[in-house]
Amino acid sequence: MVLNGAEIVLKCLKEQGVDTVFGYPGGTILNIYDELYKHQDEFFHILTSHEQGAAHAADGYARATGKVGVCMATSGPGSTNLVTGIATAYMDSVPMVAITCNVVLPALGKDSFQEVDMNGITMPITKHGFIVKDINKLADTIRRAFEIARTGRPGPVTVDITKDVTAAKCEYIPEQIAEKKTVKKYTREEIKNVAKLITSSKRPFIYVGGGAIISGASKELKEFAHKIQAPVCDTLMGKGAFNGHDELYTGMIGMHGTKTSNFGVSECDLLITCGARFSDRVIGNAKTFAKNAKIVQFDIDAAEINKNVLTDASIVGDLKDILSDLNEELTDLNHDEWIRKIKGLEEKFPLEYNKDALTCPYIMEKIDELTNGEAIITTDVGQHQMWAAQYYKYKNPRSFITSGGLGTMGYGLGAVIGAKAGRPDKVCINIAGDGCFRMNMNELATASRYNIPIIEVIIDNHVLGMVRQWQNLFYGKRYSQTVLEDKVDYCKVAEGLGCKAIKVTTKEEADAALKEALESNGPVVIDVVVDKDEKVFPMVPAGKPISEAFDAKDLKD
Repeated sequence: MVLNGAEIVLKCLKEQGVDTVFGYPGGTILNIYDELYKHQDEFFHILTSHEQGAAHAADGYARATGKVGVCMATSGPGSTNLVTGIATAYMDSVPMVAITCNVVLPALGKDSFQEVDMNGITMPITKHGFIVKDINKLADTIRRAFEIARTGRPGPVTVDITKDVTAAKCEYIPEQIAEKKTVKKYTREEIKNVAKLITSSKRPFIYVGGGAIISGASKELKEFAHKIQAPVCDTLMGKGAFNGHDELYTGMIGMHGTKTSNFGVSECDLLITCGARFSDRVIGNAKTFAKNAKIVQFDIDAAEINKNVLTDASIVGDLKDILSDLNEELTDLNHDEWIRKIKGLEEKFPLEYNKDALTCPYIMEKIDELTNGEAIITTDVGQHQMWAAQYYKYKNPRSFITSGGLGTMGYGLGAVIGAKAGRPDKVCINIAGDGCFRMNMNELATASRYNIPIIEVIIDNHVLGMVRQWQNLFYGKRYSQTVLEDKVDYCKVAEGLGCKAIKVTTKEEADAALKEALESNGPVVIDVVVDKDEKVFPMVPAGKPISEAFDAKDLKD
């Protein structure tokens, strides 16, 4: 059948199973939006308040569902407003396709109105970028974009289409879906070699990253951990891959990880790394990280092997396959003495906070209780992000959605909208600092427009909390440009943008507000006023060994 380019775009999206799109129209992409108007019953298009919100929503949708997220924007500033969201997805290996349109082909390269080189701008922050100048290549390009975004180590792909291509016509041939066969990149010998290292270990420790969630390896990971009887820590991106209530779970590792995880990894004799990349926020000083241990790394991306930390053994492949093969190879191991030592660390160094005041840790524990740990939690970036990671016990994968690698302030509100669009069956709550909330609070208008029942919890301490914490500890308490004492009333802002708003200053008010929000059928904002000097502990100073983690008691002593 003969179709125009805009029709082909939508046909290809249907082929790929896309039913939800986040975007913002403009001149060059009008043909696609005109076609969307004719297919309103097939696509749920969410018009965000800003293109950055569309990228974050597509990202949140992808993380919550495991599907490829899709966002759209017009040329020029529309395209460039997607860039932060694309970079966020790239750093955290999120499958996303960003479809933009550009000026007509004869106008390319002439500094035409709203012309930008989208491929050139996004090249360092995408898995691949396309510009389509020929209608005959459009369908295959979109199909390839989705394949690249979702396979191997996932990531964002851009497809920039000149406006004349969206109007031109050609023969459209539906995709012939062939059964895809996955090929293991590793050998049985590699599995046997790692199994020998594990069997000879006396103090193994498992370190889990976001790859465990992407590969869907939670079941295999649980079996593996219990088979070799090893404690398990996770990164920010790995939360939920291993049940936070499991007896072997020791909490997060790294700059704001538990002392149990940090000290345990520092004392282990074998560190088994499952889908993690040895981020600087995890390892601290690379020279001293797990210095007593042999290090094994499992990752789907060969480029991650020996990039930040040298390994003694590694396997490149899908983590679900690797763990499944290891579980077949291994017999049950006993490490009772090692586990007793780890339990002793847990008893000696529990996570602690001020129980007498209204704090973010209290809010997170209350949300955990009221949702039975079954909610999807998104966050922005800062102190509240760390508290959300520490004090909510994530049972399931894809239940903690946050900007880990890029650390994008303003990420969470778009992400929670996307998560709720993808998982309407789940309670979806965004935890934001007041500094982050100010950056993209206009997306509340998006939530109210579609009556999306999300909960936005603002941890309102009137400062840029994490930056202030660093200023307090390392910069002589010189609070340069981190104080937000002004006249902004977040409840009035929220109500003005069409949402219910509740101000909270006590624990009792917090309990009632959370219950009310959970029973609501529309978007709710809870402004939780907390003390500006609450700090996230434990903490490891940047570049220091993780064995030097300290907390408030250590500072006092």
